[in-house]
This record gives sequence, structure tokens and C-alpha cells, in this order.
Amino acid sequence: MKNTDIRKIRKSMEKSLEEKRYEHTLGVAYTAAALAMCHGASVESAELAGLLHDCAKGMDEEKSISFCEKHHIGITDVERRKPQLLHAKVGSFLAMNTYKVRDKDVINAILNHTTGRPGMSLLEKIIFVADYIEPGRKQAPHLAEIRRLAFQNLDNALQQILEDTILYLRDFPDDIDPMTEKTLEYYRKEKMDKEKSEV
Repeated sequence: MKNTDIRKIRKSMEKSLEEKRYEHTLGVAYTAAALAMCHGASVESAELAGLLHDCAKGMDEEKSISFCEKHHIGITDVERRKPQLLHAKVGSFLAMNTYKVRDKDVINAILNHTTGRPGMSLLEKIIFVADYIEPGRKQAPHLAEIRRLAFQNLDNALQQILEDTILYLRDFPDDIDPMTEKTLEYYRKEKMDKEKSEV
């Protein structure tokens, strides 16, 4: 990915997103790049995935559903109830087809940035965490602690975000995407297995 492409995509996001969403997007891109530097991932890929992670946020709910139906993108029951969750699937499609991104890791990072998934790549983890901790984010449980943790132990930061997200959504059980629960279970087990092996 050349710098000129990154600049073009940044300009495209500025035009297509509301100002507040664009500011968030820049925050995620810069935070993702910093996390990539810290944890040894591709800085360019992290910045690109950060810039594009919310590229479908400008699409309204009805259009998101019809877009998915037109392009044969599967919609879960939770997504039908909460169509705003579709922006990750639609965004990954737009990244491939509109922005011509060919890096599967970048596509997956966009696709999984809201729910996570078991067995995430380093880049997927970085985008998931960057979305939560970027500088414009003001209100979230344990935010200061997770921001510190993200640069020390990315998996622990990821797990804390998942736990806080599910705890928050306990009052709205219909809004919990089963993939978020599966992801948390996966990383809890991975952590327990790692701790056992170190004893």
C-alpha cells in the first residue's frame, strides 16, 4: 500500500463520513499504527484497516440490509434486529470492491472489528482494540487501564474489552452478538491454558 493510496482513502473517508465519525476514524488509524509499532505488525496495514474500519457507517439501516441482500452477504438474527452491526460486513465488502484492498488480513480486521472472533490475527486484535481506546473515546469502563494494557499485553486488553462489552449488554440480551460471547470464551480458555502450562 503506497502512501498516495493511504492519502486518497483518507480524503475519501473525509468526504463520505460525518465529521465526528471521521475524527473517530483518524483516531483509530493513528492508534492502530502505534499499536502495530509496539507489537510488531505492519504499520501500513494497521493504518489502512483503521481508516476503512467504519467506511460503511454512512449507510443507513435499510440500505445496509438491502445492500447485504443484493450482494448475498449473510445477515444474522441479531443483525436484523440491530442493522447498525452490519457496517463491519458491508465495510469489508466495500474495502475489497470499492477501495481495491487485496490484503485478506486487512479485510478480516474490518470484518471482525465489532464482535471479534476466535483465533484473531495480530492485526485483527489491533483494530478491535484501537476502535475501543482511540483518543476520542471518552466513556467506557476501565478505559484508562485498557489503554495502558493495550501497549503491554494486547490479549489481556482484548479480553477486558470483551468482558466489559458483554457486561454492558447484559441489560440488553437481544443485542449481544453470539460471536462476541464465543470470542470471549475462546480467549478466556486460551489464557487459562497458558497459565496452566506456565505452572
